[in-house]
Amino acid sequence: MTIQRAVARITCRNAPGIVACVARSLAAAGFDIRDSQQFEDVESDRFFMRVDFQGEARSRDEIARTLAECVDRFDMTIDLALRDRPKRVLLLASRTDHCLIDLIHRWRDGELVMEPIAIVSNHPHPGGSGGMLHGLPFHHLPVTPATRDAQEEAILHIAEAEGADLVVLARYMQILSDRMAAALAGRCINIHHSFLPGFKGARPYHQAHARGVKMIGATAHYVTADLDEGPIIAQDVTPITHADDPAELIRKGRDIERRVLARALRLDLEGRVLVNGSRTVIFQS
Repeated sequence: MTIQRAVARITCRNAPGIVACVARSLAAAGFDIRDSQQFEDVESDRFFMRVDFQGEARSRDEIARTLAECVDRFDMTIDLALRDRPKRVLLLASRTDHCLIDLIHRWRDGELVMEPIAIVSNHPHPGGSGGMLHGLPFHHLPVTPATRDAQEEAILHIAEAEGADLVVLARYMQILSDRMAAALAGRCINIHHSFLPGFKGARPYHQAHARGVKMIGATAHYVTADLDEGPIIAQDVTPITHADDPAELIRKGRDIERRVLARALRLDLEGRVLVNGSRTVIFQS
């Protein structure tokens, strides 16, 4: 018998009996629950649950039918992912490639369980034919104000044609249009060079140096039409001193950006993030 693992992310209005219904339905279908976490948001009266379970291999639709009674009873929204089918991820980057290369290395080392399908950049990439990009398909799509709409349409076409489950902006230094942000809602992660809210716009580390801050950080979030204001997935900071010049801040900042983006991507790939309005519920491992 082939054993299959799956993760169900569940959201609904809070009510008694939700956990019991899910556990009973999975057990009746022969599934074994490996891990279960839940959270009740008192303010919104919403219930969030993540269930990692395994059992005899069957289709996604068959597994979904297992929970149909609970869905009807509690008006649930369920996102079901099969663990043996990694998410297909489209990576976007610009001239600065430290986040991109880091994600690729983590994927190659088995730290990030995903299927990178292609890389898109608005700049020619020195490794575009292989090397550090490990032979992944590379698309150079330059952009100007006049060609922005067509360039975004080309990116969306690649995402659709390749069946992308997730788009990652690995320091992709272009502001997405409202139309593109809407098309990628809930499945696009960005890394922002600040512990939000913070220094926005160009040269953020120079702004931080001029202001004399004692900490710098980075924030990974889901993309929305509101610039850098989407639901936050992961953040981190590092201390700095008066002796750190802008170049040192950039070095430290890039290190934080790599860590935070990789952490956020791993949380998403493992189905540990549930969006709760403008916030997120994160079920840690």
